[in-house]
Amino acid sequence: MKLRLRGTGVSPALIVTAVAPETALAQMTVRSNSGYSYDMLDPTTNINRKQLLLLENRRREEIPDDSVTFGAAVTSLADFHKSNTAGKFGYLMRHPTSNNQVGTHSSEAVLHSAQVGITGTAGSWITAYMELLYDPEQSFGQGTIIDLTRNQIQLRRGYVLFGDLDRLPVYVSVGKMATPFGLTDTVNPFTASTVWHAFGGLAYGGQVGYSARGINLSFMGVQGGPQFRAAHTPVEGTAVPSRLNNYVVDGNYTLNFGTQSSGLLFGASYTKGSAYCQGFPVMHFLSCESPNAAYDVYTEITTGSLTVLAEFAKTVDVWPGTFNPDIPQFTASRVSSFSVGGKYRATVGVTPLDISGEFSRFTAGPDGAPWDDQDQLVFGVAAYVTRSAKLFGEYIRTDGYAP
Repeated sequence: MKLRLRGTGVSPALIVTAVAPETALAQMTVRSNSGYSYDMLDPTTNINRKQLLLLENRRREEIPDDSVTFGAAVTSLADFHKSNTAGKFGYLMRHPTSNNQVGTHSSEAVLHSAQVGITGTAGSWITAYMELLYDPEQSFGQGTIIDLTRNQIQLRRGYVLFGDLDRLPVYVSVGKMATPFGLTDTVNPFTASTVWHAFGGLAYGGQVGYSARGINLSFMGVQGGPQFRAAHTPVEGTAVPSRLNNYVVDGNYTLNFGTQSSGLLFGASYTKGSAYCQGFPVMHFLSCESPNAAYDVYTEITTGSLTVLAEFAKTVDVWPGTFNPDIPQFTASRVSSFSVGGKYRATVGVTPLDISGEFSRFTAGPDGAPWDDQDQLVFGVAAYVTRSAKLFGEYIRTDGYAP
């Protein structure tokens, strides 16, 4: 590792660059680990705890020192949708718009997403991780799913991680990562819960974590301005992300029931600035007057083959944008979301089979408002052909409107 002190004007900056020495480069191995890569690229579990997952794999020597590990994932879909309102389809794993879905029914056979994950280690306590994502169905680009603006490859996550849990139960990561707010996981094989949709953060920042004896604590300093997902704190009344003036705090405890596959997890989170601070009409990534904090409580119980989770998140203040001056009888409301779900793992022959059900709700308005609730009910079945290959099917019903 090299340390350089760089001065620009009167503001010195300590630049830390992870560079393996020449002797380590000569001995470095390039490898793959399908199980590890599946877990790191899986968008349904450990969504905002990938750094800890990575360090646990390093502790088990799944990811050796002085190595580069490549992994990839591809998700293809064939589905059918039906709606009682033309051009309106509720489906949280894509951006439903009239550009891509017209009429009262639609169908598709598409590539939903493709990912590449690369993990590099330098010695026992420095790790660099990057994840490339191609997601035309979730892109914020304009046009249909075949337009070039929606067919871009992005760096979804990327950070340098410092930590060796065998020596010290503390780790630090700097870069672009999920904010440690809530659980936001789902028991569904594919579709995210509305809690993740509403509060699952992705931002630039620096995170410090502690993990020992079942206790996990996380603090992340988040870059200001509107971040990639679910984090927004204005900087001098602007959307310019020029300061670390937002933060997220999380704490949870896991009580094991004698085995690592059985236990009770419960925790709580708080963020200074959620995404719900803008006035009407709401426009993504524009500035707001003041931050709107949010909190989250969650639990997950695992007993052998059964997993049950529950989560609730809510903003501290009302979302100004939920007041429409053209419909003044509906006052501004706080934003909340909750999810409850369960999953049972059976075995058919030698193939693990997950059967799951989950209900989640997103609330953004007072009772009676057209934008009061959006409910999502998902029933799923997933068969693991191999440790890292999943075939799944889902039935999804959404009811209500999300602004």
